[in-house]
Parts: sequence; C-alpha cells; structure tokens
Amino acid sequence: VLPIAVVLTIPAAGSEASKNTVISNDALGMKTGYGNEHQRPKLAFMNPELTFTLPPYQTAAGITDMFCHLLERFFDDVGAVPVTDNLALSLMRTVRAEAPRVLADPEDYEARANIMWAGMLCHQGLAGVGRHEDWATHGLEHELSAFDTSITHGAGLACLFPAWMEHVHAENPARLAYYGREVFGLAPTGDVRADALSAADETRQFFASLGMPTTLTELGIGEDEIDKAIEKMIPTLKKNKGEVFGSFKKLTMEDAEEIYRSAV
Repeated sequence: VLPIAVVLTIPAAGSEASKNTVISNDALGMKTGYGNEHQRPKLAFMNPELTFTLPPYQTAAGITDMFCHLLERFFDDVGAVPVTDNLALSLMRTVRAEAPRVLADPEDYEARANIMWAGMLCHQGLAGVGRHEDWATHGLEHELSAFDTSITHGAGLACLFPAWMEHVHAENPARLAYYGREVFGLAPTGDVRADALSAADETRQFFASLGMPTTLTELGIGEDEIDKAIEKMIPTLKKNKGEVFGSFKKLTMEDAEEIYRSAV
C-alpha cells in the first residue's frame, strides 16, 4: 500500500484516520467492507472551510454516519467499558449539539470544526477499545445502497438503525435505556423496556431533525418494492456477513428480513 494522505472535504466516514474502506461493485450489486492498518492515512489536512459548501443533505448524511459509527461500538455483548463508553457518549452529545448549528449556518467555522474533529474520532478505533462492536446495521445498509446506488449511506442508516434498535432491544434493554438517558436526557419511567424503545425513537427523531429519511418508503422502497429488494439483498448479505452476524444480538437472515420490513 502506498502512503496515503487525505484532504478532508466531507466529514462522515472518518476515512481520514481509519483503517477501513468499502469496496463497491455496481455491476454485481455488491458492497463489502475491508480493513487493513497499512491503509490508515499517514496524514490528513482538516480545514473546516473546505466543508462550507457541502449541501445540507450530504452534511446531514455525514453526521448520521459518524453518529452511527459510535452506536455500532456502544452496543455489543461486552457490557460496560467505562472509559470507552464515556468517550463515545461525549462524542454523541457533541455531534448532537453541533449538528443543528452546522445546518443553520453552513459557514459556522467552529461548528464545522467540531463536526470534522468528532467525525474523525468516531471511526479511528478509540471509541471501540475494549469492545467487540456490532456492525450489523452497517452490513444491512451496505446491501441497501448496493441494491439502489442512489441511496446515500447515511440516509440508509437513518432508516435502519432505529429499526435495528427496536428489533434487538429486549436483548439488553438497560443498555439502550442508559444511552437514552446519557445522550437524550430521557428520564427513567420504571419500565426499562419502554425506556429502551424511547431511546430508539429519540434516535429516529434526531435523524429526522437533520432532514434524513426515517423509512425506506421515503427512499423509494415501499411495500410494493420491499419483496424484490429483500430477494436481492439477503443472498449478498449472507455472502458478506455469514449465516449469523452482529454482536449485541446474533442476527439470522430471518432477523435481517424483519428489520428491513419494519423499516418500510
């Protein structure tokens, strides 16, 4: 691998400091992730002014993606990792606070800088130290935007992550409720499963506040199209992820189909 240098123009995937990439083959309708330390950039130029002209939709999609990078790490089968958890929660709160500022004033240098800095920290590995991480939802979304290449990755995640949360919440409702309290300030009700579902709903509302879609129907995959989409996505999902995938809850292909349908 040649040494890589980056000029960051869209805060989102954290490519400026991560070892990860996604390889797409539109002819095959496939997308797959790949990670290798040798392709982690050697240096990155991060100038917030280069992001001033980003369209609002791409700004919002990037913010959604970086937020979901934290969710993929925060929810797994490990349980509490206090230092790492607090890093992730702090970054989530920061992204949530800076997002409306950036969307209200695209040339707010300080807000752009904070989003850019957070996006890098969300996906260079620090927020996952001591965790197994999950990455089920990213796997589900890669199939979605491989099926329809007009779908922006962050927009697909905005539809699928709350649906995933609702599908798996019973596995560890206290973890979701904790996230809801720390990130959205949700008060405990005494019903931990209800609190977990409230956290999923707050996540959906946050993405909606950015202008992101929250259903696959909004992306053109409604009740009439979902069967065709699932018929194409499940076989390639199985090739990419195996029969069972995820960490917070082990998902089968049947689970994947249910999540896709619930996101419609």
